[in-house]
Amino acid sequence: MPPGHCPACPERVLPQGTESRFAPSSPVWSPPGESIPVTKTCLPRDNGQQPWQASCADDYRRHVLFCGTQIIQAKGDGREPAKAVVLRTGFNTAKGDLVRSILYPKPMNFRLYRDAIRFLMFLIGIAGIGMVYTVCVFALNGEAAGEVVKKALDVITIAVPPALPAALTSGIIYTQRRLKRKGIFCISPQRINVCGQLNLICFDKTGTLTEDGLDLWGLVLAKGQSFQNACSFSPGSPVPWGPACGAMVSCHSLVLLDGQVQGDPLDLKMFEATHWEIEESKDDGELACAMIVKPGPKASHAPIRGMAILHQFPFSSALQRMSVIVQEFSGDHHIFMKGAPERVTHFCHPNSVPPSFTSQLQFYTSRGFRVIALAHKTLPAGMPAASLTREDVESNLTFLGFLILENRLKRETRPVLEELTAARIRNVMVTGDNIQTAITVAREAGMILPGSRVILVEASAQVGRPLASITWKLVEESKIDRCSGPEDRHSALGGGPPSGLGSSPFHFCMSGSSYEVITQSFGHLLPKLLLNGTVFARMSPAQKASLVQEFQKMDYFVGMCGDGANDCGALKVAHAGISLSEQEASVASPFTSRTPSVECVPELIRQGRAALVTSFCMFKYMALYSIIQYLGILLLYWQLNTFGNYQFLFQDLAITTLIGMTMSLNGAYPKLVPFRPAARLTSPPLLLSVALNILFSLALQVCGFVLVQKQPWYSADDLLSACAPRNTSLMGSPAPTGLSQGVHGMRNSTGGEEKEEEESYQSYENTTVWLLSTINCLLVAVVFSKGKPFRQPVHKNYVFVFVLVVQLAVCLFFLFASLDELYARMELVCTPSTWRIALLVMLMVTFAVSFTVEEVVIENRALWSLLKRGLGYQSASSYQKLRRAVASDSAWPPLGKTDFSESVALSVGCREAFSNPAFKSHEEPQPGLHP
Repeated sequence: MPPGHCPACPERVLPQGTESRFAPSSPVWSPPGESIPVTKTCLPRDNGQQPWQASCADDYRRHVLFCGTQIIQAKGDGREPAKAVVLRTGFNTAKGDLVRSILYPKPMNFRLYRDAIRFLMFLIGIAGIGMVYTVCVFALNGEAAGEVVKKALDVITIAVPPALPAALTSGIIYTQRRLKRKGIFCISPQRINVCGQLNLICFDKTGTLTEDGLDLWGLVLAKGQSFQNACSFSPGSPVPWGPACGAMVSCHSLVLLDGQVQGDPLDLKMFEATHWEIEESKDDGELACAMIVKPGPKASHAPIRGMAILHQFPFSSALQRMSVIVQEFSGDHHIFMKGAPERVTHFCHPNSVPPSFTSQLQFYTSRGFRVIALAHKTLPAGMPAASLTREDVESNLTFLGFLILENRLKRETRPVLEELTAARIRNVMVTGDNIQTAITVAREAGMILPGSRVILVEASAQVGRPLASITWKLVEESKIDRCSGPEDRHSALGGGPPSGLGSSPFHFCMSGSSYEVITQSFGHLLPKLLLNGTVFARMSPAQKASLVQEFQKMDYFVGMCGDGANDCGALKVAHAGISLSEQEASVASPFTSRTPSVECVPELIRQGRAALVTSFCMFKYMALYSIIQYLGILLLYWQLNTFGNYQFLFQDLAITTLIGMTMSLNGAYPKLVPFRPAARLTSPPLLLSVALNILFSLALQVCGFVLVQKQPWYSADDLLSACAPRNTSLMGSPAPTGLSQGVHGMRNSTGGEEKEEEESYQSYENTTVWLLSTINCLLVAVVFSKGKPFRQPVHKNYVFVFVLVVQLAVCLFFLFASLDELYARMELVCTPSTWRIALLVMLMVTFAVSFTVEEVVIENRALWSLLKRGLGYQSASSYQKLRRAVASDSAWPPLGKTDFSESVALSVGCREAFSNPAFKSHEEPQPGLHP
């Protein structure tokens, strides 16, 4: 489409399900899932034949209007309506892809879920053994084939608990409700368990660790070959007029909406300090689409009446800068630029950059200030501003100086990071800010502890050199406080770096550009750098997501906490992404905190650990419940007997269902301990716990089954032999002599018709085994209901305790009551009081042994640690293997030296370095680097 076809288009919404690209036009303001307006600009005027995405590879998104965007303001040159080209529709758009990812999330490759399948396969295998046993027993006793098949299939429904998925889901639902009460919302419940395994958290800096707002601290102007003294901003006092003031009033992305100035907080603070005002252009000529800025009543005196912002080249995280073309009223045209200092100087004339630029920048960034560089140039008279490209505009600029902003640490940041560090959870900063500022904030926040050494890793690839270089530099901690002046810097930093690190811990820090080069040319070094990497600065959104994935490759369980759209990619790929923003962009994150505070991170980990332990408790209980019932049935099958319908119903509904619904109600323990719960169902302590409790239950039921037959009052045919003759409820029932009478019933032929009597399973063995197995299910629930250190103690789960007390009371009533109608309905038989007491004693002994083993052996971390050391067990996680290898390498890390890719590969004994031809860089090519 020809240029200039975008007249004013007030408030408009794109058609639902479309994604469009703007043809050449003036700026369009649109908030695509952002809390502030975002500028979208036209495609550059390019006469080349390559596709538009290739020509805009630095940041093509700034020309794309994404699905769901509301157009707040659109301006053109007044000739034709605004036009856009539809690129994609429906689920092919970015919003459609996001919706699809929510509807069909990426499968979680979590060991718990893999082990759950193996656990079910194990139970099916156990059921298969029981089926073979059942077929053999019933077939040898001459039962009909149909009855044999039914009894064999019953074993499967007994051995494989059908309530297991519901029990596990209830635990996740309860945890999700607790998170909601804490102001944390979850759209991916299956990730809650994963949060219990997090051992590395990546934090964004601005708005996450530090306050959202930035306060202007001062202006440091460059004059000739030196910097002037810092000019501090006083409340109410305007910035004096000059080129730097011109950059502050014009080089921004602010917009006037309903009489209010809106936009990026940094731009807003910068503009408000000048006391200038914004208004819409009322001119129908050249300035029809321009934004006008004029001095306000409180602004300092300026020799001009105002300026018109003719064209913007908006800021992007890839470019790390923005530029504007402005025109003084009836005067000259100017170019203003602001951005990252190290990027802005690439576009400035070398003579305008003072030699002390690096030291001055480090002086302020090392104190935690955010530094913005300003640059300017005046266009020659008669040069048409509308035809200028970004390359023409951003060249031969004059460096103006630094705009210093203060970004304070949030009150809760340091306590939260200290809590995570005490719990042995790594904290990593991933930010788009300057690396020195990030290092200082990391020190203040407690990520880098006092006495730790910071190693700056710089990697680059020079033009004309086939090999990339990498350098390790030791960064000394500044000992001057923030109030001191620049002249004290050199005395504070001291001499050169020490020759070695000794035993002090160290942290690697690197920029986004270095990360790109290392990923491409030093891939073999990347894991070793990430092992101690703490600060990653000047990272683009794609680099943040790539970093999270690299940590995941090292077997870390990675959480990501951020508040902006730049963090969406990392939030989405992390095991647990936590968004501190409630804007539409946070939909990409599984978790969203209503309160923009990092306090949600330890809370989520606590709840995740509690949910994970609850899942293991439910797995263990459901396994034992099934095995207990399974063993009881197989014992009774030996006599061609089984449990009655009401007996099955009582165990399944009154016992197991209620326990499954209430065992998961334990809340999270308030303190994060320095170790994580087990992540596998196949872990030795858990397997040993299940195996021992199966043996205890088997011994209990076999003892009851065998001993009842040895009692002097026992009779296989006379069910009244154990009690007084008053028990008449059983006199009308035939004594079961196997399923030929009890299960099949007795068939009498009278006149060719058969009458089947009611089934009966009453026997001393049935009564004994059923009472033992039912009460044993309650005792196992108490043993397996874990409390500290990951969950609240059992006695604080009041509903669960109440349910257990009621269930135990009912079971004891069944054990000691002699109600004829009740026993007849439950198909129990009367036994002597001495036998009932003997059953209770057997249950108490089994509970005491099981509880003691669980507490003294299974939950004894010191014992398991001793066994691991004795057996020489070491963690198989990639990062743990690498940590052991690095600990034995006395030459790591190298300091004060520069190596090239081949020599680095040889020095660390790894494979030869190579350049990945499929690697896609996320950075804009810099001068002096390969394209």
